[in-house]
Amino acid sequence: MSRILYSLCGADVERPFSPHCWKVVMALDHKGLEFSEMPGPFTAIPTVENGFSKTVPVLRDGDLLVRDSFDIALYLDEAYPDRPSLFGGEGGKALSRFVEGFSQTLLHPAITKMALLSIHGMLADKDQAYFRASREARFGKTLEEVAAEAEAEKAAFPAKLEPLRHMLKFQPYFGGETPLFADYIVFGAFQWGRITAGLTLFADEDPVGHWFDRCLDLFNARGRTVTPA
Repeated sequence: MSRILYSLCGADVERPFSPHCWKVVMALDHKGLEFSEMPGPFTAIPTVENGFSKTVPVLRDGDLLVRDSFDIALYLDEAYPDRPSLFGGEGGKALSRFVEGFSQTLLHPAITKMALLSIHGMLADKDQAYFRASREARFGKTLEEVAAEAEAEKAAFPAKLEPLRHMLKFQPYFGGETPLFADYIVFGAFQWGRITAGLTLFADEDPVGHWFDRCLDLFNARGRTVTPA
C-alpha cells in the first residue's frame, strides 16, 4: 500500500515548513507508519491529487485521500487501532480540540507576524507574488506593515506560554508520560517558526523549550532533519 503525504515548502524542497503538515509527519511516525513526503509550493496545491483540497496536508493512504491535519489524525487512529493511539480515547480528542484552538488563536497569529517576511523570502518568484497578494488581502496591510509588529509580538510571546509551563510542572508531555496528537499540534507551530525564521521563542530554562527539545528528538530526531533558518 502506498502512503503519500503532500506538504508545503518554498523554493527548497528539502525544507518543508507548514505547521499543519508537521503535525501529520509526527502523527505518522507516532503510529509507526511508513510514508513518502511530497512537499510542493503554494501555487502547486491546486494540482495535488486533481485539486482534492485547497490546502495541505493531504494524505493518500492506498486508494483513500484525507485532508486537514486533525481529520488525518482521526483517520489514522480509526484505520490503525492496533498501533499507538494519537488520542488515548475520547478525552484525548477533546483535549486536542482545545489545544488546537489555543495554538491557532494565540500562537499562530504571533508567529505569523514574526516569520512572515522570512517565509516570503523562502519562496520562488511565482509563489512570492501569490503569498504577498493573498496575505496582504487577509491582513489589510502590506507584509512589511505586518512584520513591523514582530518585536512587540516577541516581547508578548512568553506570557502566552504560561499555561503550558504550568501543565509541564506535572508531566513531560501534554499527553502525560508520552506524547499525543495534542503535543504535535503545538510542536507544529514552534517548528514552523524554527524552520522559517530561526525563531528562538524560549528562555534558556523555559520548561516549554525543554518540552520542544524532547519533541524534536522523537522518532529518531525527525524534527531535527530540517535545520533552523
